[in-house]
Amino acid sequence: MCKKEMNPKKDFNVKVIKSEVVAAVLPMQEHWLPLSNLDLLLPPLEVRVMFCYLNPIIVSEKININLEFNSIVKILKTSLAETLVSYYAFSGEIVENSAGEPELLCNNGSVSFIEAFGDVELKEINFYNPDESIGRKFVPKKKHGVLAIQATRLKCGGIIVGCTFDHRVADAYSANLFLVSLSELVQCKLLSQLPSFRRSSLFPRHPGYYDDSINDLYVPISTLPPTKPEILNPNDQVISRIYYVTGDKIEHLQSLTNCHDQKSTKYSQRSKLESFSAFLWKTIACGINKETSGFSNFRFGLVVDGRTRLISNDVDVNNQDKSLKGYFGNILSIPFGEKKVEELKEKSLNWVANVIHEFLDIAKTQEHFLGMIDWVEAHRPKPSIAKIYAMNGDGSAVVVSSRKHFPAKKINFGWGQPAFWSYHFPWDGKAGYVMPMPSPKGNGDWIVNMHLLKWQMELIEASPSHVFEPITANYLNLI
Repeated sequence: MCKKEMNPKKDFNVKVIKSEVVAAVLPMQEHWLPLSNLDLLLPPLEVRVMFCYLNPIIVSEKININLEFNSIVKILKTSLAETLVSYYAFSGEIVENSAGEPELLCNNGSVSFIEAFGDVELKEINFYNPDESIGRKFVPKKKHGVLAIQATRLKCGGIIVGCTFDHRVADAYSANLFLVSLSELVQCKLLSQLPSFRRSSLFPRHPGYYDDSINDLYVPISTLPPTKPEILNPNDQVISRIYYVTGDKIEHLQSLTNCHDQKSTKYSQRSKLESFSAFLWKTIACGINKETSGFSNFRFGLVVDGRTRLISNDVDVNNQDKSLKGYFGNILSIPFGEKKVEELKEKSLNWVANVIHEFLDIAKTQEHFLGMIDWVEAHRPKPSIAKIYAMNGDGSAVVVSSRKHFPAKKINFGWGQPAFWSYHFPWDGKAGYVMPMPSPKGNGDWIVNMHLLKWQMELIEASPSHVFEPITANYLNLI
């Protein structure tokens, strides 16, 4: 890994100028919106996303206008108030009902909006270490409600817009719908996609039915064994890093995982995501010492969006398609595989990719997601969790959540496309979380945000393949 290209570390401060709240521009009758059964599988987690813009300029046919920060803030707040009319769930709050389950109170309780100033230039920010440069400074800490937004002006005139939202209310797809709609209203455009809060799309069946495979993926929290006491180890610290992977390296990994299946005389074509995931799984496994780590198994999962899977073949398919395309909420599954570390070391990359392909097949059907809904219904009101996160010290686990369709270029607030973007997903769990996204270069490269144990990150950086390179200002063309 080319350490000499990394950004020079620069200490800087971000000062809050003003903190206020923004409510929907139209009045709303207070009402309850139940979380769906799939929402109930999410613990209280905050997801953060940020967008970095160079010195904002509005470009017209006759003149280019440099925007003052006060004008930018006014534009964002005005458009936010308009966007919340359609996305009213983001101006509500999570409240516990009589059964002890979370529900969404839609009361137009407003969204926190923070204005801030950072005494740093965009090119000086160490994006490679988001724990230091992003999480504590450019994305807001949500103190109440479901959503918080922060606009930060930089010394160079650049702008960073950061958002924090409650994962129980929205998955990344839903948050992206909101951000694109906000951008469209800033530009005085009609919304290209209205959100749908029609929970009937995810109602359980009567009678309910689910395959035994759902029991392998999810578990009621009350059935888990007591948490083992932790032995303090600096290498067990969870850290975040951001890398880039060139398109050439991704294609090379894909070529290594594609081979001729001698048993079936068929050619097995593995996707770029499957190939990337296989490399990541095997790379970490190859650095695990069974004797010193104390465990022999390694779980690896991928997040699957169920929107396209849930569309049925009924005569009403067009209306259902539109509803699910704009569905606001969580429609996610996390299928995973578990293998012996020694087996992952010994087997080929192609074999590991085939394992991933096989466990992903479980979540590719409509019945899988309908079964998940029925499974949650059968276990309510007991809270449940994805089993891959319930390791309790008896192994290692990593989850990959692809953002390959992230609509960053559509998130244009009137002053151009962002120069850089990233999700930031800090949480206290020991399972790792990896998010590949398209690079701002638009050349097939990926930006990869990793949230892993320190020793896992060290294994990745020490890999002789040099697949992962630290994100730098030079790479982002900020210098």
